[in-house]
Amino acid sequence: MRTLSASGTGTLTDRYVAEVVRRIPAGRRGDVAEELSATIADTVEARDPDDPATAEREVLTEMGDPIRLAAGYADRPLTLIGPELYPAYVRLLTVLLITVLPVLTAVSAVLDVLDGRGVASVIGGAAGTVLSAGAQMIAWLTVAFALVERSGRRPGAPGGAWTPDDLPEPRAPRRRGAAAYAGTAWHALLISLIVWQHTAQPYRTDEGVRLDVLDPGLWSGWIWPVLAGLAGLVALDVVRAVRAPTRSLALWNIAAEAAFTLPLAWILYRREFFGPAFLADFNGGWHTPDSFYTVVVLVVLVAGARGVMRRLAQVRA
Repeated sequence: MRTLSASGTGTLTDRYVAEVVRRIPAGRRGDVAEELSATIADTVEARDPDDPATAEREVLTEMGDPIRLAAGYADRPLTLIGPELYPAYVRLLTVLLITVLPVLTAVSAVLDVLDGRGVASVIGGAAGTVLSAGAQMIAWLTVAFALVERSGRRPGAPGGAWTPDDLPEPRAPRRRGAAAYAGTAWHALLISLIVWQHTAQPYRTDEGVRLDVLDPGLWSGWIWPVLAGLAGLVALDVVRAVRAPTRSLALWNIAAEAAFTLPLAWILYRREFFGPAFLADFNGGWHTPDSFYTVVVLVVLVAGARGVMRRLAQVRA
C-alpha cells in the first residue's frame, strides 16, 4: 500500500495533516497525524491509483477544511456557530483583533499623550480601549455569525467553498539560532553600557567633571532588578539558540522580561532614569517635557509585551 506521510515535504497531504494536527493537543498529534495520513493514503489508493495527484485533491476536498476536522479530533463542540461557519468566523475574528484593534489602541494612546495626560492615564486609556473595543468586536461578530447560522444559509468561507488551494504554503524553517544570537548580543550590550557608564563616567562637563549618564542613585535600588532581568534574558537567549521553544522556557522568559521591563518603566515614570547633574549640564537649562517620558514608558511596555507574545507564539506554532 502506498503511504503519504506528514513529514513536511510540501505535498498537499503533508500540508493538510500539518494544518489539522497543529490545532489539537500536543500529546495526540503524533497518533492523529499517522492515522490521518494512512486514511488519506488508503482513500487515494482506492479512488484512482493511476492518477494519485487528482485523487489526492478530490479526497482532501471531500474531507473539508482542516480547522473543522481538527475541532472533531479535539472534541471541541461548535454549537453557537456551526462547523460550516466556524472556520470563516475564526479567520475574520483573527484579522480584526490583530489589525483593527491595535490601530484603535495606538490612536487612543497618541491622542491621550497629545492631550497632556500622564502615563498612568494613557496606559489606563489604552487598556480600556483594548477591553471595550475588543469585547465589542468579539460580541458583534459572534452575534452576526450566530444569526447567519440560524437563518439556514451557509455562505462558506470567504472566497467560496474550501479547496486544497486554501492550504497555506509550507513554512520555512525558523532561523532560531540567528535570532537568539542577536538577542544575546543586544541584551549583553545593554548590560555592558549600563555598567560602563557608571564605572568609566564617559560624560564630561566643560569644567572637566566626569558624570554618570544614568542617575547614580539607581545603584542603591532599581538598577539591580533591571540588570537581573537583562542577565536572565541573556541566559535564555543562549538556551533558545540550542533548544526548541517550550512552555517552561516561555514562562521563564516572561519572568525575565518583567524583571527588566517593569522596573525600567517605573524609573522612567518617576523621571529618575538620567542623572540630575548630567541633565542639567546636557540640557543647558531646557526642561525635558513630561510627554517625552510618557512616550518612552509606553514604548518600553509595548516592546516588553511584544517580546512575551513572540515567545508564546513560538510555543504554540
